Amino acid sequence: MPVRTFIAAILLSCWLLPSGSAHAIVMRHDTGYARYLASETSFPAVFWLEQRSARKVCVATLIDPQWALTAAHCVEETAMQGYIERAGEYVVTIAGAMRGIDAVVLHPNYAFRYDEARASEEVDLALLHLSEPVQIPQGMPLYRERDELNRVVTLLGWGFSGLGTTGIQHDDGRFRKAQNRISEIRGRLRFDFDDPRRPGNQAVPLEGLPGLGDSGGPALLETTEGWRLAGIAIGEIAPHEAPPGVQGLYGATGVYERVSDHLDWIDAVIAQSKAADD
Repeated sequence: MPVRTFIAAILLSCWLLPSGSAHAIVMRHDTGYARYLASETSFPAVFWLEQRSARKVCVATLIDPQWALTAAHCVEETAMQGYIERAGEYVVTIAGAMRGIDAVVLHPNYAFRYDEARASEEVDLALLHLSEPVQIPQGMPLYRERDELNRVVTLLGWGFSGLGTTGIQHDDGRFRKAQNRISEIRGRLRFDFDDPRRPGNQAVPLEGLPGLGDSGGPALLETTEGWRLAGIAIGEIAPHEAPPGVQGLYGATGVYERVSDHLDWIDAVIAQSKAADD
């Protein structure tokens, strides 16, 4: 399936679904909602990009006092670019402080118009520059190793919720976490949303999947030095047996850009910006 096709169909925030008093992040049906709740103060570098009533759309992660990393398609799916062009900046809240995004740097291999011939080469990442630094101890450090396969990552977001048995259903804008085990690396990080009822399943206790609106959200690896940013949410591949339009079912595959593949680009953009400021 073309990359842009599954991104648009699954995680982008342009779809409108019924709102309700349920829970974000698609989760196991047998674990209990409360265990998936996350504290925003525990992850001060992670922030949402746009709010529409209760909905919080797209996620970014601060990786430097003046730079954040997100999915490039979130630039299209929010009002960010328009505000920057009209007003000079787009205001977000990071760790309780209001800051303006005044520039966006898209990965050079990202294309706004889908090109099937280049789909396997497309990189859905964007760096967001803040007009003023955020005064927290540091941004989220990048994961710089190449051993992500079979590691358990923690996923964060404010998007639509649901259960693996029913798919996404509701949206309450609350911050939640889930976990999953990276099962494949083919230019991107991939993991399967395993059904715990099936024999031989690999489901972890907080098995889950990002929901609609969680694009750009982080996949974090916990190391001896603390959390590290390993991936950025870009899409979901639905299982073959899924009914049309139903998202977030057991058997789906989560797809994240692999941060360790793009360290040179990220480091170069930030270094050039700092050199220009000196």
